[in-house]
Amino acid sequence: MKSHGPTSKNFVSQRLKLHYADWGDADAPPLILLHGGRDHCRNWDWVAEELSKDWHIIAPDLRGHGDSAWTNDGNYSMMPYVYDLGQLVHQLDLAPVSIVAHSLGGNIALRYTGFYPENVRKLVAIEGLGPSPAMLAERNKTDQAGRLRQWIDDKRSAAARIPKRYPTFDDALARMQEENAHLSEEQVRHLTVHAVSRNEDGSYSWKFDPHVHVWTAVDIDQQDLETLWGAITCPTLLCYGEDSWASNPEADGRIAHFNSARVKSYPNAGHWLHHDQFDSFIADVKAFL
Repeated sequence: MKSHGPTSKNFVSQRLKLHYADWGDADAPPLILLHGGRDHCRNWDWVAEELSKDWHIIAPDLRGHGDSAWTNDGNYSMMPYVYDLGQLVHQLDLAPVSIVAHSLGGNIALRYTGFYPENVRKLVAIEGLGPSPAMLAERNKTDQAGRLRQWIDDKRSAAARIPKRYPTFDDALARMQEENAHLSEEQVRHLTVHAVSRNEDGSYSWKFDPHVHVWTAVDIDQQDLETLWGAITCPTLLCYGEDSWASNPEADGRIAHFNSARVKSYPNAGHWLHHDQFDSFIADVKAFL
């Protein structure tokens, strides 16, 4: 029987208790919705409500985000995120599964699909390829030792950071609106409700771990990442907002590393194009899936 909304459930990965929203109908084919950095699984509610008519929707909170546990050491690198996705698929016996993923979630999903192409039926990645070639060239002007020294400094700063406290819910709401001017008042309120926890003094703080701000300085080589993209065999849709900071892979050449992907761009849309152009996006995803 299909539920009328998500049920909160948990699974364990690397000793961390991780949360996911389960939209019911276990008899329908599985579809994972994977959110981006400093976000949460309820970001997908509008998409889930539409797709849950035909799919069994599972939307996890990434480690350090939403209602999932924070890591003990405050380190958030890409491969543990990929492992968590793999554990979710493994523990719930979801393969072959379809995935719709945004930003950081898209990066995770693309890597997982390259490692286990047989486990993914179809993949939609919203601005999930990571830094553009131009951004990588700028980053590589600093050698690896310099980047690691910067990472140490950034980690030390994060350790000293006290989570921001907003005196009222409306203050947090205003900050959410600043992050994306395309959002409607209803969207801002919904996203903020699920993004904050109330502190003992009555103030509000974001649920995500402050350490997720600090990206690891050690990752797989870019050439190896591009090889992973080339290992993806399922139909893949790469979505980009024309008003976003993210670089379109058709323009910067990264689409050449894929064998089964096409790019769709959305006018009047920023990085959260699944909010900004919801009707167009959901129609495209339904047709693609």
